[in-house]
Amino acid sequence: MRHGKKFNHLSRKAPHRKAMLANMASSLLKHKRINTTVAKAKALRTFIEPLLTRAKDDTTHSRRMVFRYLRDKYAVTELFRDVAPKIADRPGGYTRILKTGNRLGDNAEMCLIELVDFNEAMLAEPKAAGTAEKKPRTRRGRSKKRSGATDPAKTGLSAEAPAKEDAKAEDKPSVEDAEIIEEVEEVKQDKPAEESAEAATKVEATEENSTDTPEEADVSSEAATKEEEPDAEETTTEEEPEEEASKEAVEEEAVEEETVEEEAVEEETVEEETVEEETKEGEAVEEETKEGEAVEEETKEGEATEEESTGEEEKKD
Repeated sequence: MRHGKKFNHLSRKAPHRKAMLANMASSLLKHKRINTTVAKAKALRTFIEPLLTRAKDDTTHSRRMVFRYLRDKYAVTELFRDVAPKIADRPGGYTRILKTGNRLGDNAEMCLIELVDFNEAMLAEPKAAGTAEKKPRTRRGRSKKRSGATDPAKTGLSAEAPAKEDAKAEDKPSVEDAEIIEEVEEVKQDKPAEESAEAATKVEATEENSTDTPEEADVSSEAATKEEEPDAEETTTEEEPEEEASKEAVEEEAVEEETVEEEAVEEETVEEETVEEETKEGEAVEEETKEGEAVEEETKEGEATEEESTGEEEKKD
């Protein structure tokens, strides 16, 4: 009977269960977090936390006692060298179990078990929260004082006075607005005059250009012809490469045609040679057949002579 035995056997015999927990504990110490089922994680937590507490006292006896359970000298070294200094100030609760959902197949509940002091992300959150200053909260709401608000009863001023002043200010015509309107009208009047002056200057410039002397006209025509000459030379130089390219293309086409014709002639000669060879082979076959017929005739003649000789011998007998 199993009275009072409430721990999880994990469907394993005692030797198998102890070996599995020792291997899981060694992996947790080396990698600082492992994925497993929730049942195994809870069993591992009860297995490894006493060892972590014992590791705070770095003595030969403690190392031998821990090695008795882990059976891995590298895991023991990792525990006493790296893990023990970080958990020295923590009074228990060295591991954390985070559930990650169910496993496909058997739908087992999975989790991630890790060492609390080696999760840098979760350790940074409390520090950030501690740096932010929080105002003390009260059960009653605090009244918000408005800046610049005064009591009309204390000041002795009525609320109607500001309203009257605003009305008076609206009734007075603004001098600045009138000055701005006058400036805009002056600008509009000045624009047509400026446009007419610009048109007159353009007309004078065209007249001056038209009244040039014949000598100046000749000089201008010569300059224009000189400018046109380089353009013509450029066009000729541009046309020459195009003509050369066209000639080269024509020559290439002619060469390709010649090669095609040569290939056709070669194919014809090859076909003629094959035909001649076939005819020679046929003639040789015919000669062989004639020779065979001649041999057959000779054999027939030999048989006939033998028959005659045998017949003569029989007659003699």
